[in-house]
Amino acid sequence: MKHVFIINPTAGKSDSRQKIYDMAEKLRQDHGLEVQCLLTKKQGHATEIARRLCQSGEELRFYACGGDGTLNECVNGAVGHANVAVTHFPCGTGNDFIKMFGEEKERFFDLAELVRGEVRPLDVMECCGRYAINICSVGIDARIGTEVHQYHDSYVLSAVANLFKGIAQPLTVRGCGMEYSGGTSLICACNGRFYGGGFNPIPDSRPDNGKLEFLVVRDVSRLTFIRLVGKYAKGRYREMANLITHLEGDHLEIDSEQELVVNVDGEALWSKHVNFDLIPGGVNFLVPANMAFFH
Repeated sequence: MKHVFIINPTAGKSDSRQKIYDMAEKLRQDHGLEVQCLLTKKQGHATEIARRLCQSGEELRFYACGGDGTLNECVNGAVGHANVAVTHFPCGTGNDFIKMFGEEKERFFDLAELVRGEVRPLDVMECCGRYAINICSVGIDARIGTEVHQYHDSYVLSAVANLFKGIAQPLTVRGCGMEYSGGTSLICACNGRFYGGGFNPIPDSRPDNGKLEFLVVRDVSRLTFIRLVGKYAKGRYREMANLITHLEGDHLEIDSEQELVVNVDGEALWSKHVNFDLIPGGVNFLVPANMAFFH
C-alpha cells in the first residue's frame, strides 16, 4: 500500500510543506511505509494527480494536505475507485468538513492517527459534473462567497453588497416531492454539516446515511433575511417552517433563466441548470479508528 500526501502549498496562513515532509519521512522510517509527497501547482491539480494514480489499480491512501478545496479535489479524483481511500490532513483556514466530528476532529491533525485509521464508505453528491463530499448551495450565500475576494476577503462587505443587489432569484425547483417556481433566496444541499466558516444548517446531516438533505429558503425581504440568517446558521430551520422548507431524498434540480453561482464544497461554478444527486458510498474515506460519529 502506498501513502500519498497531496500538498497544497498555498493553503492556510503558513506553508506547511516542510512539516508534512518531515512527518511523512518519520512514518516511513518508524513504520516502513511506502510514502510519496506531491505538490499541487494550480487549481484542479490535486484531482489530476489523484485520478492518474488511481488508474494504476494499486492500493492507495490519499492525504489531502490543505483546506476543504484540496479535500474536494482529491475526492473528485478518487470517486468510484475501490482501491483508494481519501482523508484530510487539515492545513486550511476553515477545515469545515471535519468539524462534524466534534472534539475528535483534532485527531485528523495527527498523521500517525490517520495512518492507523479505518476506511469507511461515505456518500458523495454529484453536482453539475463535479462531486462534493460536504455541502453545495445556490443563492445569496454562494454569491457572497464567490465575490468575497472583490471586497478584500471580507465576508461582511460582500454580504452587505449582495444584500443591496437583491436577495431572491426566480427559480424552478423539482425533486423530493417539491414542485416550486418563484423567488428563492437560498437552496442548501447537505451531505455534511458545516460550511462557510461555521454555518451548520442541518446539524444531524451525515454523509453515511444514504440520503441528502435540503433547505429551500423562499423569497424574503432584506430585513427578514437578516433576522433569519442567524437561526439558519445554527440549524434552527424548524423554527421558520413558513420560510424554509426541509427536504430529504437523493435528487433535486434547479432551473434558472440566468446563470447561477453554485457553491460546490467551497468552489464556484456557474450554470442555468443545477442538479444535486446522491452517490451512496461513492468514496472510501479514512478516519481515525473508532470515531464516534460513525457508530
